[in-house]
Amino acid sequence: MASMLLNTMRTGAINPSWAVRSVSRSLSTTTQLQAQVQAKSKKTLARPGVKNIVLVEGVRTPFLLSGTTYADLMPHDLARASLQGLLNRTGIPKDAVDYLIYGTVIQEVKTSNVAREAALGAGFSDKIPAHTVTMACISSNQAMTSAFGLIAAGQCDAVVAGGVEFMSDVPIRHSRKMRKTMLSLNKAKTLGQRLGLLGSIRLAHLAPELPAVAEFSTAETMGHSADRLAAAFGVSRLEQDEFALRSHTLAKKAQDNGLLEDVIAFKVPGRDIVSKDNGIRPSSMEQMGKLKAAFVKPHGTVTAANSSFLTDGASAVLIMSEEKALAMGFKPKAYLRDFVYVSQDPKDQLLLGPTYATPKVLERAGLSLADIDVFEFHEAFAGQIMANLKAMDSDWFAQTYMGRKAKVGSPPLDKFNLWGGSLSLGHPFGATGCRLVTTVAHRLKKEGGQYGLVAACAAGGQGHAMVIEAYPQ
Repeated sequence: MASMLLNTMRTGAINPSWAVRSVSRSLSTTTQLQAQVQAKSKKTLARPGVKNIVLVEGVRTPFLLSGTTYADLMPHDLARASLQGLLNRTGIPKDAVDYLIYGTVIQEVKTSNVAREAALGAGFSDKIPAHTVTMACISSNQAMTSAFGLIAAGQCDAVVAGGVEFMSDVPIRHSRKMRKTMLSLNKAKTLGQRLGLLGSIRLAHLAPELPAVAEFSTAETMGHSADRLAAAFGVSRLEQDEFALRSHTLAKKAQDNGLLEDVIAFKVPGRDIVSKDNGIRPSSMEQMGKLKAAFVKPHGTVTAANSSFLTDGASAVLIMSEEKALAMGFKPKAYLRDFVYVSQDPKDQLLLGPTYATPKVLERAGLSLADIDVFEFHEAFAGQIMANLKAMDSDWFAQTYMGRKAKVGSPPLDKFNLWGGSLSLGHPFGATGCRLVTTVAHRLKKEGGQYGLVAACAAGGQGHAMVIEAYPQ
């Protein structure tokens, strides 16, 4: 299928004419006013007899380049900081939380259930259950929708969901032969048995198994997949660099204007107070153009500058039933409405989750793409984002691969990731989903919109999308 898709793109079945040509496009004052009038005229997605579930608050630690200020911590330290930040921001009593769920990808073996360890560290009662989920880059998305399900089922009224990733220190294993020998040594009962096992060790046994952001089923790195996807959809190096520069420029503007309200200050033990993301680095097209291909060498188009970087960080959100939130005196930020998960071919379509998830979630909500005021898509790679936008705008792709009669359409850039994205803000794998949802809530309020849409791809060829509705002001 990969070769079929690539060949069809090259022969013109999809017209690769769409390109990003603006670095910092934003809504004009007139457009904002029009959006506000339109939003007020839209129907609510509330349904009779269906419990309203709300986002009360969302916070995150600053997202930092791996190997910088967080380097000496552990994952549960960051998760604990996000929980403490959420408690400080909301003032919710700890005993009012019924359950905690965290997402993570690369687990620290000492704290495999990082949700539980972080909760205990943050001072939550040991009587409050907590569990950890993993679903690659949509792990905290899964944490949030699991919280949604617990509340919808009447099991809970208030759930904290979040995510954490710590790439400064990842598990590096001994080789399998060495692990077997070490386990056998642990069971050996006599000195002779131990000496025999030690004598069987060869130099090759000492070679470590290094982690990689790669697919188990295909043994292909995600960056390699992104490069192939960009080639298949005719996404040029220029387009990718332009989009990456757009992301960094918009993120810097949002940071300077105080729009990234979800970021909490964090006093790193033995280090300084960290109060902002440190990966936002607007460059120039000339400087970006000098970088060489990072994965498919020498002719690939994915580089370090148009890819998300290894990031440390944690996020947390408070999700409640509307009834409970109002009873406790909270003013929710947004309603969490419909959501879907999708899955497709993990080789040829690894990063096309948003393309498959967006039309499905819109149909569930009874909305069209034109109804959405705010789009927040996860930016794994600039090429991945642009390939998705091209696929979403292709009738041929919709009919050939998705079994749909027509395309869903491409989100307009003047509504798309206007405060930056994962390319610039950073991407702690397990924490990004909460950032996306909280950003949608904040942008809806700031821009006067009513509906927002979050979408993300994930390893394994999976994806997620959610519709969020603004809470009445």
